[in-house]
Amino acid sequence: MGRRRGVMSDRFKEELARELGFYDTVRREGWGAIRARDAGNMVKRAIELAEKQIASGTKQF
Repeated sequence: MGRRRGVMSDRFKEELARELGFYDTVRREGWGAIRARDAGNMVKRAIELAEKQIASGTKQF
């Protein structure tokens, strides 16, 4: 099975990781080292930002 192309840009994911406080882990050990809870929180935050963007009618990322 081939690798799936990510929906979020690397820059956006890094910004979310910084905001949520686990970017140091990503930088040191890569994305595979984050906890499932952190990954879930990152997706949840991305959805919140997308919903906010849709509600305001602007394109942010």
